[in-house]
Amino acid sequence: MHPSPVLPIGRYRALFASEAAPRFSDFPGNVWRGALGHALKRSVCVTRQPQCGDCLLYRSCLYPYFWDTPPHVGAEKMRKYENAPHPFVLDTDEAEPLRLDFTLIGQANRHLPVFIHALTQAAAGPRGVSGNVLELVAVEQAVSIEGHDWRSIFAPGQKLEALPVHTPGVPPTSTECSLEILTPLRVKREGRHVGPRDFIFADLFGNLLRRISMLTYFHTDTPLDTDFRALNEAARQVVAKAKLEWVEHSRYSKRQQAAMQMGGVVGRLTLVDADLSPFWPYLWLGQFAHAGSGATMGLGRFRIIDAPTASLRVAANQAA
Repeated sequence: MHPSPVLPIGRYRALFASEAAPRFSDFPGNVWRGALGHALKRSVCVTRQPQCGDCLLYRSCLYPYFWDTPPHVGAEKMRKYENAPHPFVLDTDEAEPLRLDFTLIGQANRHLPVFIHALTQAAAGPRGVSGNVLELVAVEQAVSIEGHDWRSIFAPGQKLEALPVHTPGVPPTSTECSLEILTPLRVKREGRHVGPRDFIFADLFGNLLRRISMLTYFHTDTPLDTDFRALNEAARQVVAKAKLEWVEHSRYSKRQQAAMQMGGVVGRLTLVDADLSPFWPYLWLGQFAHAGSGATMGLGRFRIIDAPTASLRVAANQAA
């Protein structure tokens, strides 16, 4: 019996107004992330040092916590890496350019007021978000993780009244379902990105297991303790019918001063006649935490569909 991960997740929705019709590129999550990062640094940085890593406050400042996420001193995991997984995810919808959905994970929910302030500053700045100057008019929070019911928790001039955040309850396990990958999923196997022809269920699950484990380790008080080897081996035995294609995205990285390709697989994985119980909590939570690289920008978003139990349908909660 494998223990389920304990991962509190808060889902929020920022609503904006604009005098002009906003125009975004086909990858708005990238520009939102950039604008938000600059605004957060302006809001919380007190030393104004150009390089965060040299700053005395590096491990206590909220800017590196969200944007660099350095592993804490003495961490037993990711000791060879400079950055741990970031505790937030941004989700955009081309049909709703005046709305930004965002997810905060674990302890990041404690800093919701600072995140909202940075959003306000990013949107209303001289350059706005990719040239779109916006005004924050309200923030809503999902009452349940599925996002069918949204509650207004903040408006400018009013007090923030956020709802408590808990680890989502996981519905009963299904033995047959499909996973619809909605935004490019970028995962690697043996150092190379996996394409649509070679993609198997273990590619997704292995990444999800690692990501959720790291999120619990660095952003909660209850690190995941399970048999990782056994779970990965079991995932390799699951047969999935894949109907995938490769979709390319590109973005410009100011930090690296270069254009970067951010393509990945999209489409559907169908799982039939498999014991999904060991994987189910990770698949369920992964719908909100995303998977693969670029998750903070909205990449790697998937949803569970075609499951027999009606409560498993998380259909288009971003458009709800």
